[in-house]
Amino acid sequence: MKKRTSQWLGLLLVLTMSIALFGCGAKTESNETPSAENNKPAETSQDKKLKFGYIAYNMKDMWNMYGAEAFEYAGKQTGVETVILDAENNLEKSVSLMEELISKKVDGISIYPISPEQAATLSKMANDAGIPVTFENLKPGDNAGDYISTVAAEYDVIGAKAIEFIAATWPGSKVLFVAGAKGSGVYETYQEGVDRALQEAEDKVTLVDVVHGDWETEKSMNVTQNFIQTGKEFDVVFANNEMQAKGVMNALKEAGLQDKVKVVSTGGGPDGLKMIEDGELTATMSAPVSLQGLITFKNLYQHAHGKTPDKFITLPIIPVTKESLQSAISWQVNDLAVEYIGGFE
Repeated sequence: MKKRTSQWLGLLLVLTMSIALFGCGAKTESNETPSAENNKPAETSQDKKLKFGYIAYNMKDMWNMYGAEAFEYAGKQTGVETVILDAENNLEKSVSLMEELISKKVDGISIYPISPEQAATLSKMANDAGIPVTFENLKPGDNAGDYISTVAAEYDVIGAKAIEFIAATWPGSKVLFVAGAKGSGVYETYQEGVDRALQEAEDKVTLVDVVHGDWETEKSMNVTQNFIQTGKEFDVVFANNEMQAKGVMNALKEAGLQDKVKVVSTGGGPDGLKMIEDGELTATMSAPVSLQGLITFKNLYQHAHGKTPDKFITLPIIPVTKESLQSAISWQVNDLAVEYIGGFE
């Protein structure tokens, strides 16, 4: 009986020691795990290295190229990785590029649409993948799904700004409008803004005629020459772009009117600013595409940091003359352009 009791006591002692050792081991493991893993703070959007994609319409287009460069510049300024892809004005390629960005798991995508229909297709692909998108240069249609924001120039606003500038700078002006081509909707939208501003300007500006240079230098020269031959009086020309302004100026020089007639254009590109510097262009309504690229990036960046940009942002239209040339916002992105939009936060 004593022998059996001793055996039971020995077994009980072994079990007690095993339980104690097991408990110590479990306690040690549970103490280490929270400090190494569970107590690690969750990664936030501020901590995460962001990656944004950009689908260009066509990088051979100067306007698109400068906008894409501004988007890439913004990424370098903020520490965001940017992936710039060129659809080369090809609908099928743009779809494959969207698939590529989705596979790269980017945190946002800016789209420069080829058409409203393509914008809707790409937007819905991004929606399905849970990736936020912004648009630039073209406002998408109502069927575009969910998107953060659009930044684009409004042609009617540019046309109105040109007439407002002429009315304020040279009251009583007689203006010849050397317009772009009919039929695409672009010239027609410009004309809406011109007509609106003329009504508001009352008798400060008179529109003497509208002739069409079809966005081309040579044709703009020809239609201006034809108008000069009519003998109608005019003292300001509003040219629909800076290539047309070159043609207008050539016609004025041939007629000996270059010092009597002011030429106002739209654009603000490198050639236009050089024309102002050389005295060949009096003023331009600058719509700096560098700002467009920066703003579409800013829309994605703010969204990633919990902010909500305006649904539609109009590209600023900034009159540039020889007097204001040094402070002009260039199409080639720089710190002045970043300062103009108030940074990225």
